[in-house]
Amino acid sequence: MTRSRILKALGATLLVLLVVGTLGFLWYAQPQPLLPEATAALASTERATYDGSNGLITFTPTAGVPTTGLILYPGGKVPSAGYAPQARAIAEAGYLVVIVSVPFNLAVFDIGAAAPVMAAHPEIRHWAVGGHSLGGAMAAQFLSGHPGSAEGLVFWAAYAAADLSGEHLTVSLQYGSLDTGIASYTSPTALANVGPDLTTTVIEGGNHEQMGWYTGQPNDPPATIPRADQQAQVIAATEALLDAIGDPVR
Repeated sequence: MTRSRILKALGATLLVLLVVGTLGFLWYAQPQPLLPEATAALASTERATYDGSNGLITFTPTAGVPTTGLILYPGGKVPSAGYAPQARAIAEAGYLVVIVSVPFNLAVFDIGAAAPVMAAHPEIRHWAVGGHSLGGAMAAQFLSGHPGSAEGLVFWAAYAAADLSGEHLTVSLQYGSLDTGIASYTSPTALANVGPDLTTTVIEGGNHEQMGWYTGQPNDPPATIPRADQQAQVIAATEALLDAIGDPVR
């Protein structure tokens, strides 16, 4: 075989591999289906205003100008709207809440998504960042690269791979008792990475999927409590963290 034919064959092989790889990734990255409650929550209420501009989901309390805010990163392959119901509920309690959108619904592709949100809200004096699963892990990575940018870190069934123990963060870890990832969330390394100011909430009968409002989570045991009950505990624990770092608008 001549050199030109070899090069053509290699080129064709690489093209096939690229196409197959791209198709495989797009298949893998198909978003998890949302539940009706998720999209229904994309609306304003008497206590919180909804804004869906700039690719963000933003809820602002109507009681006044908030000074404490929460930025949430979505879980892997979960559209941002999958966390709208709890975000709106937290905003109704007096906090700015912003859910970022990330490419392919994978927060690893936009770890810095919180930075422009912070820049756009100079009125917020106390920030917390966090998220569900991969989103929570990438929120921790954001703080690793932006030291001093936040006072609080919220893990909804997530953990920090980066050492944040020197950041003196107030941290809230929440997970269902049936979640198969508990060993990762509670490993000695993961706990040491966030420092001593950690509050853990174990939701008895909860699973991984019910931390949001979507369905189809692979390898997730069925929860034994209603999603609304799990969410109520998620919201309460998150609001407790925000109360600890700042003041709500009442």
